[in-house]
Amino acid sequence: MEIIVQGHQLDVSSAMRLRAERKVRALAALLKRPVDAVVRFEPDGITRRVEIVLHAPYRRSIVAEARDKRTAAALSAAARRLEVQILRLKRPIKSRRRLGAKPA
Repeated sequence: MEIIVQGHQLDVSSAMRLRAERKVRALAALLKRPVDAVVRFEPDGITRRVEIVLHAPYRRSIVAEARDKRTAAALSAAARRLEVQILRLKRPIKSRRRLGAKPA
């Protein structure tokens, strides 16, 4: 799986790149056959914005974003949001039958 780490108008240290790659690899392990991921770091005034986009086959992109004054905290929050979305996708679909309908 390819992981792209981008810093828009912001220098991303090698330690932060490594941390982002570790988090994305752990999240990608929850999915079957992830294709690639993009992690974007951007300054937004006094806060830092982190966006994670994870691509998996036969699915649309899964996107999570977070803002915080510290880059590491924004990365952790975005990773938590992405994990919630992945776990929600993995839940079984409930019965689509209407309440009160008799089985055929």
